[in-house]
Amino acid sequence: MSTVTSTDSTQAAAAAARADSHDVIRVQGARENNLKDVTVEIPKRRLTVFTGVSGSGKSSLVFGTIAAESQRMINETYSAFLQGFMPNLARPEVDVLEGLTTAIVVDQERLGANPRSTVGTVTDANAFLRTLFSRLAEPHVGSPNAYSFNVPSVTSAGAISVGGKKAVKATFNRLGGMCPRCEGRGQVNDIDLGELFDETRSLAEGAITVPGYTPDGWYVKLFSESGFLDPHKPIKDYTERERHDFLYREPTKVPVGGANMTYEGLVPKIQKSMLSKDKDAMQPHVRAFVERAVTFTTCPECDGTRLAEHARTSTIGGVSIADACAMQITDLADWVRAIDDPSVAPLVAGLQHLLDSFVEIGLGYLSLDRPSGTLSGGEAQRTKLIRHLGSALTDVTYVFDEPTIGLHPHDIQRMNELLLRLRDKGNTVLVVEHKPETIAIADHVVDLGPRAGTAGGTICYQGTVEGLRTSDTLTGRHLGDRATLKDTVRTPTGALEIRGASTHNLQDVDVDVPLGVLTVVTGVAGSGKSSLVHGALGRRDDVVTVDQSPIRGSRRSNPATYTGLLEPIRKAFAKANGVKPALFSANSEGACPVCNGAGVIYTELGFMDTVTTPCEECEGKRFQAAVLEHKLGGKDISEVLAMSVAEAEELFASGEARTPAAHAILRRLADVGLGYLTLGQPLTTLSGGERQRLKLAVHMGEKSPVLVLDEPTTGLHLADVAHLLRLLDHLVDTGRTVVVIEHHQAVMAHADWIIDLGPGAGHDGGRVVFEGTPADLVAQRSTLTGQHLAQYVGA
Repeated sequence: MSTVTSTDSTQAAAAAARADSHDVIRVQGARENNLKDVTVEIPKRRLTVFTGVSGSGKSSLVFGTIAAESQRMINETYSAFLQGFMPNLARPEVDVLEGLTTAIVVDQERLGANPRSTVGTVTDANAFLRTLFSRLAEPHVGSPNAYSFNVPSVTSAGAISVGGKKAVKATFNRLGGMCPRCEGRGQVNDIDLGELFDETRSLAEGAITVPGYTPDGWYVKLFSESGFLDPHKPIKDYTERERHDFLYREPTKVPVGGANMTYEGLVPKIQKSMLSKDKDAMQPHVRAFVERAVTFTTCPECDGTRLAEHARTSTIGGVSIADACAMQITDLADWVRAIDDPSVAPLVAGLQHLLDSFVEIGLGYLSLDRPSGTLSGGEAQRTKLIRHLGSALTDVTYVFDEPTIGLHPHDIQRMNELLLRLRDKGNTVLVVEHKPETIAIADHVVDLGPRAGTAGGTICYQGTVEGLRTSDTLTGRHLGDRATLKDTVRTPTGALEIRGASTHNLQDVDVDVPLGVLTVVTGVAGSGKSSLVHGALGRRDDVVTVDQSPIRGSRRSNPATYTGLLEPIRKAFAKANGVKPALFSANSEGACPVCNGAGVIYTELGFMDTVTTPCEECEGKRFQAAVLEHKLGGKDISEVLAMSVAEAEELFASGEARTPAAHAILRRLADVGLGYLTLGQPLTTLSGGERQRLKLAVHMGEKSPVLVLDEPTTGLHLADVAHLLRLLDHLVDTGRTVVVIEHHQAVMAHADWIIDLGPGAGHDGGRVVFEGTPADLVAQRSTLTGQHLAQYVGA
């Protein structure tokens, strides 16, 4: 009997252990980036919020470890053939990962570098609309593809009989709805031929001045050996036929170098290889060429709708699909709701649910024809979320990166409700977040720190929100922080007048922006803040705008190169060692000859993803071995680039390595809260908030009289907001005018002047609903912002 009891208890214990393992995601010994052997258990089917200062390791744990391993394991379930088309994901640096489920990452990466991508195409809303129009629109023009601006309309010739004689009539073979003039882009371009070539030179002499077309390169070889052109003849001496072949010839197979190659004219080749891409995705030198050589205008044939005539003129109750896509989504939802046709009832219900999701998530002010690349990081993240709200999937892991970015306090509650809804469907929801309103709804909190970079990477607390409040962690101490209204505000020294502003949804706005003070422009998402500040104020010569847009630069760019910090550092190394400064540049004489100073080897695999491997010669240090023998303050140049801003600031402050010019730049980087970044960290790894603060550090060294900041609290921990407020005060006290677009109540409370836009979003906004001091805004409580600020300051 005792044996049976013992066996039963052993089995029960084993069953309990299995049940426990099914209820948690167990991470043991995580060492990605700055994580220090992190071990943590995350409850499944719960909402867990990860907190900690910027750079503490939150993203390394959530995205770099948990989500990355889930994705890698899913990829391994595919056949070897399919895996050949997928990125080769390395296993994260972790000892044990148990209890993983399929991870769906909803991050802040901007949507698409494809100019054909719109809000409608990335959310399936356009697919619903195209099907609806193919069923109900008159005149009937064919299948759903007949309304797609991404599917070409093919014209074919058909023989018909007229008066006993045969005649030819052009007819549309209605395969698609693409405007034939602009090929579905909504814009046409005019290329300045003088920027493409130097007509006094021949091909052999480098006549083509397009980036990448070098005389000894493959592109020029194709022109030279095509048989259509004399490579030694100046362009100006070409015959009319030669000039046509050079510039406009249609794709033609020609023998070059023993192989059959496709030759086509320079203009269509550039249009396909360069102009079909989003400019922000181009390398800087290519972008500069395009901006110099090409003029873009609205397509005169489709008036920017991207659609062919048959798609534009087929309507439902007088509304075309182009009209529908141009509507504000709240209006479009009302229009769809009015469609009462039993034959399309399920289709209308699905479209209605999708459009209502836009409104529910605070994006009802958008239109479906809005290019997806123009959405902010927060808007892009919420747009991605829409496709998951109606998903039938359960028991998956949703991973969010600061989902409250860009949201007014009024909208954060709706976002919280959506996160809880995903959890209540039986999913695990992991959220990296700083806003106390979202931290407050967590079932479980994991706080990393205690600081950033090498001073972070450990678990400081895990448990309930109430437990976090009473803990002695940095997050716990600041969770209840509330800013107070200033006793006195600064007196303006003048004003910047804005008159008749009507960009986007602005309704002929007149407003004065005071000079010499800290002004905060606020209002719900889509109320017109960015249109007012960037559209009307940002165009002035004396105004410098610091936003969160991607920093233009190559994959070699880093904080040291972007800020100009590397220049004084190179000179200091050169002076201390009696050699040339160029030796200490990984892009010049000091570069490793094998990887050319990249630190990694890029292997192009044609249609597959490029493979990146560390350079074995320099071991990723980017410099020749001889260069690394030269020291400054006991450090070689690669060791300096591996330092954090805070460490480098100390190095260059005094002693043998004292370099005032470098120290001044490092001081500004530390002032904007980037002390944890390493000098050589690729700019492509920075978040939107980090990019903005990096730009701010650069502009702080200039004498710009007016600075515009776009949500500078993005990515900032609660403890760092007070530091930001001191920095804003310092900028104003040195004689500058600072204008901030911001939702954070602490920044509003600290302002000298507030301009509040609204009252709603889209066409329900675009008006100034309040301008005055924060105290007056709180006292009046006449706007949504006023009500939330009053609640925040406890008034």
